[in-house]
Amino acid sequence: MPDTQTIRLSRPKMAPGVQAEAMSAPCAARPRLWLGAESSFGLALPDATPSDATMYAPRGVWLDDDRLVVCDSGNHRVLIWNSVPVDNHTPADVVLGQPDFATEGPNARGAGPENGFHLPTGVIVLDGKLLVADAWNHRVLVWRTMPDASGAPPDYAIGQGDLTQSDVNRGQAAASRRSMNWPYGIAWIRGRLYVADTGNRRVLAWEGLPDGDRPADLVLGQPDDTGSEENRGGPVAADSFRWPHDFAGVGDQLFIADAGNHRVLGWNKPPAVDRAADFLLGQEGFDRAYELPYDAQGPQRLRFPYAVASEGNVLAVADTANNRVLFWRAPLEPAVNAPAFDVVGQVDFASNGENRWQSVMPETLCWPYGLCLHRGVLAVADSGNNRVMLWDCEKVFNDAAEDR
Repeated sequence: MPDTQTIRLSRPKMAPGVQAEAMSAPCAARPRLWLGAESSFGLALPDATPSDATMYAPRGVWLDDDRLVVCDSGNHRVLIWNSVPVDNHTPADVVLGQPDFATEGPNARGAGPENGFHLPTGVIVLDGKLLVADAWNHRVLVWRTMPDASGAPPDYAIGQGDLTQSDVNRGQAAASRRSMNWPYGIAWIRGRLYVADTGNRRVLAWEGLPDGDRPADLVLGQPDDTGSEENRGGPVAADSFRWPHDFAGVGDQLFIADAGNHRVLGWNKPPAVDRAADFLLGQEGFDRAYELPYDAQGPQRLRFPYAVASEGNVLAVADTANNRVLFWRAPLEPAVNAPAFDVVGQVDFASNGENRWQSVMPETLCWPYGLCLHRGVLAVADSGNNRVMLWDCEKVFNDAAEDR
């Protein structure tokens, strides 16, 4: 990688039909807190050597009044702060999936799936219970009470018969309502548990939290319980996924990040059966999965949107490969490709560079993978920068409310 003096930037050409004034953005959010190692504020990334204050490619984050939880995916562990940090680089209080803060490696460095994780990627806290999407062990792990000490084992797994099992689709040739293949994202929305069964190119949903090995109540994105083909084995469509990855709900509306098709699909009401989406973001039609990395991105285009989050009438989308987070006012009208109204991580809607093609700074992003919105604060798993950033978004929420 060349040093900053050798880099020459040129403004990308505008996409057809996009006006220059549409490329500006208010950038109302401000960075509040940096968790993870310090950076030299150059092109070198922050240190990822495992410790209680470092991370390696985190992909999932949860924030509430009482705690912060991070899927430190590259170190195959989950970090917990027992109170919301107020200082930069605050060390975590609890580590799960490894015997100590200095150890890394899949399944507690070979101790087995009953003792660790293999790429944990999604996390939620539900009524005092902790749920973690353990993607490459093809399961969702559940702690019935929030762990307050390092090394606390999970109580059970969803997607596997017991905690020792870790095979794709339970070792069967086809998927089922009890099995998973790379479950990357999880969410609790209006009394349902949603799991992005990404490797099976589908979404699973349970009415209520399954307490053990119960089959899913809904399969969304495939024609039957055993289907797992990309886009249902055909072209991209309103009822198909390539890489479903995350979920958000605003009012009655359900949003699903379909990262591999560079879009977010929306339903006006949570579907009771497998059916086509009602609207989408990021593409000009349900039959498109357009990506052009070096074009001006604008307020409508998405490239690998891996995460979505919501609070009040604000929907946030991690536009991961464009190194930014976009904000929409929700609920959305049932229309195609509505524009975002604000952006985090870039100076305007046209830009898309990793760390703005400059350096690792508090206001830059590099491949944001996970989001959580809570009380006007946006938590971002800034995976490419080996850190989690908290952003003050109060003005974003005020701007969203003023137009209602």
